[in-house]
Amino acid sequence: MDQHLRRVTPHVVRSQAIRRKTRQCHSHFYARCAHWSFHSDAPASAFRWSREGWILGGGALLLLLLTLLGIPSWANIIHHDAVKPVSRETLALRLPPAPKETAPSAVPTWKTVEVQPGQTLSEIFQAQGLSGNDLAAVMASGKNTGALKTLHPGDQIEFLIGSKGQLEGFRYSADAATQVTLTAQADGSLKSRVSTLPIQRRVHFAHGVVEGSLFAAGEKAGLSETMVLKLADVFKYDIDFIKDLKKGDRFTVVYDDLYRNGKYSGAGNILAAEFINNGHKYTAYRFKQPDGEVAYFSQDGRPLRKALLRTPVSFTRISSTFGMRKDPVLGFTRLHKGVDYAAPIGTPIHAAGDGVITVRGWVHGFGNFVAIKNTPQFTTEYGHMSRFAKGLHVGSHVTQGEVIGYVGETGFATGPHLHYQVMDDGRAVNPLTVTMPKPQPLSGKLMADFKAQSAPMVARIQMIDNNAQRLARVDSHHASSVAND
Repeated sequence: MDQHLRRVTPHVVRSQAIRRKTRQCHSHFYARCAHWSFHSDAPASAFRWSREGWILGGGALLLLLLTLLGIPSWANIIHHDAVKPVSRETLALRLPPAPKETAPSAVPTWKTVEVQPGQTLSEIFQAQGLSGNDLAAVMASGKNTGALKTLHPGDQIEFLIGSKGQLEGFRYSADAATQVTLTAQADGSLKSRVSTLPIQRRVHFAHGVVEGSLFAAGEKAGLSETMVLKLADVFKYDIDFIKDLKKGDRFTVVYDDLYRNGKYSGAGNILAAEFINNGHKYTAYRFKQPDGEVAYFSQDGRPLRKALLRTPVSFTRISSTFGMRKDPVLGFTRLHKGVDYAAPIGTPIHAAGDGVITVRGWVHGFGNFVAIKNTPQFTTEYGHMSRFAKGLHVGSHVTQGEVIGYVGETGFATGPHLHYQVMDDGRAVNPLTVTMPKPQPLSGKLMADFKAQSAPMVARIQMIDNNAQRLARVDSHHASSVAND
């Protein structure tokens, strides 16, 4: 058999049958691709593109290029969307309106008022916007109100005023350790509550030299204004601080201040004092007598309190003295029977001594006028008042220092002033020089008690004086040394 003939097997026969069947079914394809050869042993022939092939190939290539060009753009879009910040907008949530808050009602607080020189309780109440009915209710509230009738400069009282200006509370000290609190009730009355407060007294001393005014000297020495007034009040019977004060006058004071619960509560008392006025020495020592009365006595045991004050107004100036003068209103010369004290309208006028009011009203020339019978021998008279103190009338008893009226310029007056005159058995005398009988000194056991009680203070005053003089000599020597240098 020819070596090129192939061996026919059933497998080959079956493959050939399948191939013939395929060609019959797809004769149109095989007719177009008859020149293709997929056999490795087939002879090589040139590969030719038909028109359809070029179209298909070009389309595929174009699709590939478009895909490659589009991928970066889509990547940028995707990336941009991924990192682009999200815009957020906060929308206000509308809530129902909150109910309006009701402003808390103002809680009234206690207001402390310090009594000023010459000030009356009525004036203090008026300054707080309170009426005379409020004052009357306070004075009728109990037996402890006696302390309110003898208020002194520096004393403190407290007010509790409501939102509508009504008096809701009042507080004052009946004495150094007793406090009275008045509380308004629904029916308009005041309920009184008395409490005892522990009080501490701290003793101080001061030494001063007058260069100008007593107030300036006191302030330089460390005294409060209230204590300066108390110092002047102690020596008011012997020293006229309006006309008698001289440059170089000096004073030494031992006094105490009041403290409650460690806090300053107010000015205390002058325990001992010495005043050198124009070379004359005056002394004062506080002494509590067995009956409880407290008064000031000189070192030899004589009471400082005289029948009459030297001046019935505080810290003013003398505008006209006692004696013959040309009347500024009437124009002719006649006796000026008193002393004129120039002062602002409304300055308080004090009774010069205990006594009974015998005249209160308008007197020709004197305007508003008050006369007080102080002793069987002496009568004091006060003219040109702007108004009278309330509650006083003919027959009223007054105490020394009590306010009886206020400075004015009624009647024949060229300016606001007080005309003050003293009548000795009906005869006008000079108020500045009239001699009052000296009070009798203490005696017996009272004198012994006074000496024992005042001895420590006498020693302390002497020690302070010695130290002050020693310091004055040192300062003088130092000043001389500086001048010589």
